[in-house]
Amino acid sequence: MSNTENTTHFGNKTILKELKSEMVGEVFTNVAKKYDLMNDVMSLGIHRIWKTALVDWLSPRNGQDLLDVAGGTGDIAFRFLKRAPKSRVTVLDMTEKMLVEGKRRAEAHKFKENIDWICADAMKLPFEENSFDAYTISFGIRNITDIKVALTEAFRVLKPGGRLLVLEFSQIPISRLQKLYDLYSFKAIPRMGKVIAGDKDSYQYLVESIRKFPNQEEFLKLLQAAGFENAKYRNLSLGIAALHSGWKI
Repeated sequence: MSNTENTTHFGNKTILKELKSEMVGEVFTNVAKKYDLMNDVMSLGIHRIWKTALVDWLSPRNGQDLLDVAGGTGDIAFRFLKRAPKSRVTVLDMTEKMLVEGKRRAEAHKFKENIDWICADAMKLPFEENSFDAYTISFGIRNITDIKVALTEAFRVLKPGGRLLVLEFSQIPISRLQKLYDLYSFKAIPRMGKVIAGDKDSYQYLVESIRKFPNQEEFLKLLQAAGFENAKYRNLSLGIAALHSGWKI
């Protein structure tokens, strides 16, 4: 697998690009039922604060159309609709079981007239160009085989004046703190996955995938290269996560 044009990473493994989507799908199929619980345990509930920060920065308004990618369990969709109940959200995820879990939640019934649930690939969005006012993706973009293609697709389906917001794990700029966080991530999280979700390997991959993702400045350059303007980011919890924003102008 020396041909880098045909290969990518799956955690710390090098694999053929054509295999990654299926392998990632298997990971999230395995963890779907315990996904929300594990997020609470791994982050001590802080992921909820980060997602609220995303919606705060987006500042939802009634009448908007939001595309929430990799949003299977509905966390962003429900927060958005609580702020703008006369809006519409399309939740897109490549893993059917994640969508099933989202549809089971109480908020899904409350907002059932306002949400469409679509199983599809972020690199091949099944929508016309200029379709959405906003595009969000929360802890999903690092799992996409080709991030550049996904960002190009995001730009395509956004309306002129539309906005992209990406919430993803990132890098702590203080090296000593990053090392401590790495120690926690690699030692504790896979063990939690084994105990709580019965799946150590999936959470080993998820931790490794975080370390393969570009840092804040590198990802900012990817947004700009995809055509997004006024692109910027905010660090959350010292940079454990980062929130990137860009506009289609």
